[in-house]
Amino acid sequence: MKTFATLLICMLMTICMYGQRRTLSLQYIDSSIKPGDDFYMYANGKWYDTATILPTESRAGARIDMDYTTRAHIKNILETAAASHNASGTIEQKVGDFFASGMDTNTIEKLGYQPVQKVLAEVNALKTAKDVMRFVAKQYTSFNGMLIGLYAGPDDKNSMNYLLQFYQAGLGLPDRDYYFKTDVSTLDVVKAYQAYVTKLFMLTGDNAAEAMRHMNTVYALEKQMAASHRTNVELRDPQVNYNKMAVANLDKRMPFIGWKELLVNLHATTDSINLGQPGYYAKLDSLLHVTPLDAWKTYLRFNVLNNAAVGLSKDFEVANFEYTGKALSGQRFMKPRWERMYKLVDGTMGEALGQLYVQKYFTPEAKRRITELVNNLQKAFATRIDHLDWMSESTKRASKEKLGTFIKMVGYPDKWRDYSKVTINRNTYFENIHSGAQNEYNFMMSKLGRKVDRTEWGMTPPTNNAYYNPTYNEIVFPAGILLSPMFDVNADDALNYGAIGVVIGHEITHGFDDQGAQYDKDGNLRNWWSKEDYAKFKAKGAMVIDQYNGFTVFDTMHVNGALTQGENTADIGGVAISYSAFKLTKEGQDSTKIDGLTPDQRFFLAFAQSWRKKVTNQSLQQQIKTDPHSPGFFRIKGPLMNFTPFYKAFNVQPGDKMYKPESARIAIW
Repeated sequence: MKTFATLLICMLMTICMYGQRRTLSLQYIDSSIKPGDDFYMYANGKWYDTATILPTESRAGARIDMDYTTRAHIKNILETAAASHNASGTIEQKVGDFFASGMDTNTIEKLGYQPVQKVLAEVNALKTAKDVMRFVAKQYTSFNGMLIGLYAGPDDKNSMNYLLQFYQAGLGLPDRDYYFKTDVSTLDVVKAYQAYVTKLFMLTGDNAAEAMRHMNTVYALEKQMAASHRTNVELRDPQVNYNKMAVANLDKRMPFIGWKELLVNLHATTDSINLGQPGYYAKLDSLLHVTPLDAWKTYLRFNVLNNAAVGLSKDFEVANFEYTGKALSGQRFMKPRWERMYKLVDGTMGEALGQLYVQKYFTPEAKRRITELVNNLQKAFATRIDHLDWMSESTKRASKEKLGTFIKMVGYPDKWRDYSKVTINRNTYFENIHSGAQNEYNFMMSKLGRKVDRTEWGMTPPTNNAYYNPTYNEIVFPAGILLSPMFDVNADDALNYGAIGVVIGHEITHGFDDQGAQYDKDGNLRNWWSKEDYAKFKAKGAMVIDQYNGFTVFDTMHVNGALTQGENTADIGGVAISYSAFKLTKEGQDSTKIDGLTPDQRFFLAFAQSWRKKVTNQSLQQQIKTDPHSPGFFRIKGPLMNFTPFYKAFNVQPGDKMYKPESARIAIW
């Protein structure tokens, strides 16, 4: 059995290998498996059979290897900044001192839960239901959220203006269904959550019986709120979740929330809001009227402790990990302290840390090359639209107009966030967290009444991810995803188009999936389709849902085709668009083999190997229940089953498990 130290050494060796990677990982290919039966395992089988998930992780794979590279870089940045004597007020000082304060575990342990005792006293002093909402509003101004969820974002139907958006909240479990399902995996999570709630009460003075009673109060209240929540599938419908309302009318409909006073206490100057899920807020209003004040105090006490747990002493952190790490994700051990601090710094002052990261680890050549790929895929998609056989010319013109107005963001923002109002002292860890959170809240609220800033980023530069934002009509690729094996500035086109090219195509397609297709070129939720074309589009989307509903993850657990429709559509489109762009390159038009593989074969293998992943059962079960993305193996199989060039590249024939008759293959974009 491998020790943790041995596993860590192996992982570090993997990082070194990836830093030098210039070709496919041929050693991962399992030639005993027919490509047409299971291409995911054909490309990755020998890796999958031997891959080990580190005890501090819930997964292993290409993306986690990329994360380890980034983490090593970030660790160097943080430790250097913390050890340096940087001028007060500089981003180096703030990042370094924030990190140092979080690494000062002796001080943190001595304080225990003292940092939140004043807030807990405020909870104990509440006298009425109105006091409950006043307390909730005050806490939210430091992003200590409970009962309500809100953000300032573009108005879906007037995307140049910001609108204050409220969404359903109030729960401690991942989503509403956890309160009502009775399968074993769900009940295991519920049990762990209830143990966590109980533990927090005991850590702050309750005996076992009191803690259990208080936990039952919290859980019963949450379950009532959960019954009013929309499902994850219902949350995917932007029309249903757009409910713009005048503030003047809300107090009549929901008097116990007290909307006008709530907005004043939230420092929000606005005459209208979007109430995304009105049913939740109607239920909250009712509960404020009928629920005893002591129950609310118990609920708020838990939420104060839960929100603060990762910033308190070790016993609170461990309790939080037992639920969020072990029960939800299957991690066996907590991540090292420095890494937990990295995530906190990134979440609080992400663009300050991001500036230091890209200065050292993201080259102008990488930005130039990835921008070239983005532009090439955009052109390839335009050509594909021209050749669609199911769409009318008028809708084709509208599609290409939207595609042509995409905002394209690569690497890092052109304009960096200002953190001058964040006060950081290396001796006051909890206060640093509070200052950073308050700055984030004030930044958000400052948007109200202003025109939308479309240069703003929704991810920090070190983030290993990408996104499409429909109200901005933009695609964004942070520096953190532009690493090998996803992207290598020195790799040949087959590898880059097969890996990061598919990601780029995926994000472009999001502008035209079942959600993105409802937004026009200016980011407004407005129909721009002909009636006939939209009906055809919906029919093709139903085919995507049906195909993925048929994928079995565990014995009786299937992929939720409706929940994952948008991501699956983007996966199918991403492969097709990137392949079309690849065929425009010199290598894509060539037939020269490398390592005995044709350019097309290398393209598809690069795609499959860039998505290799092994996850814990707990993490996979949570993903199926709550995540709009399909598991990694279906993100390979699903698109390729529908893509004829793959059939040709690997001679997929009738009788192969991935084979679909050409007439049944789904081609939307």
